[in-house]
Amino acid sequence: MKNFVEELKWRGMIQDIMPGTEEKLMEGPQAAYVGIDPTADSLHIGHLVSVMILKHFQSCGHKPYALVGGATGMIGDPSMKSAERNLLDEATLNHNVACLKAQLARFLDFDSDAPNKAELVNNYDWMKDYSFINFIRDIGKHITVNYMMAKDSVKKRLSRDSSEGMSFTEFSYQLMQGYDFYWLWKNKGCVLQLGGSDQWGNITTGTELIRRMDGGTAFALTCPLIRKADGTKFGKTEKGNIWLDPERTSPYEFYQFWLNVADNDAESYIKIFTLLDRQTIEELIARHRENPGARELQQVLAHEVTVMCHGQEAYEKAVAASCSSAATPKT
Repeated sequence: MKNFVEELKWRGMIQDIMPGTEEKLMEGPQAAYVGIDPTADSLHIGHLVSVMILKHFQSCGHKPYALVGGATGMIGDPSMKSAERNLLDEATLNHNVACLKAQLARFLDFDSDAPNKAELVNNYDWMKDYSFINFIRDIGKHITVNYMMAKDSVKKRLSRDSSEGMSFTEFSYQLMQGYDFYWLWKNKGCVLQLGGSDQWGNITTGTELIRRMDGGTAFALTCPLIRKADGTKFGKTEKGNIWLDPERTSPYEFYQFWLNVADNDAESYIKIFTLLDRQTIEELIARHRENPGARELQQVLAHEVTVMCHGQEAYEKAVAASCSSAATPKT
C-alpha cells in the first residue's frame, strides 16, 4: 500500500492531523469520507481539494465515501460564514445530489468490482426519520454546550455577528455532522473524516461522539484552505465561482483560469490538483524557475486539470480557441 499521509504531505495538502492517523492507515485498507454540501447542482474548484484527497485515498488502496449532506444542507454550516444561508427544499436537494454524483464519478471509481470502490451516501437517509426528541435524547446528551461553544467556528461567528447572533438551527449543525461520523463509523467502518481546515471543529466533534457513545477510536485529517499568492480567495473571478459544470463555466474559461494563475500559485496548484508524481513535478518546477516566461508549469497544470474535469476533446477545443483568440488582431 502507498502511504496516504506521506503522499499528502509532500503535496502540501495537510493542515491538521490527529495523532495515530498515519499508523492506522498503514495497518491495511481503511474507509474514510468527505462531506460535500449540496447547496448547488455543481461542484466548483473550491471542492476539488477534498475531491483530490478522496482520489488519492482510493489510489492508495483505501475505500472512499462521498457524503452529500441532504439533511445538513437543509440547515447550513456556520463555519467561516458571515451569515446564515438560505435553506433548500427537498426537491432541490435531490436534484443537486444527483448532479454531484455524476460529477464525482469523473474522479472516483464507483462502478468497478474493486473492494475499495467509492460509495456515495446521503445523510438524509438516516436523519429523515430520526425524531427531534430521540436525537437530543440519544445524541445531544453526549456533547456539552461548553464543548460546542469552544469551537472556533462558533466563537468566530458569535463575535462577528454580535447583533444577529447564531440561530439554534446553525448551532445544531456541529452535532448533526458529528452524528454523521458516528453513523458512518458504526455502519460503514469509516475510521477517518477528511475535509478543509475550517471543518476541524466539526470533525473532532465526531471523533469525540464516537469515543463517548461507544468507546471507539476515530481520526481526523484536514487540508489547508487554498488562497492565491496575493491572499485573495481561490477559485473566484469577476464572474464568480469556477464551476465544474460546463454550462456554468465553459471548458474554455476553465482552461484559461488555470493557464493564467500566478507563478507562485502554479507551483502549489500543480501538487494539489494533479496526479503527476513527485519527480515529474519537481522537474517541472525547476524548469519553470529557470524560465518562468515560458509558462510551462501553467500549461501543464491547465492540461492536467482540464482533461481530468472535462476530457481530452474539451481541452483541445479550449486550446484551439485560445490560440485563435491570441491570433486575432485587437482593434
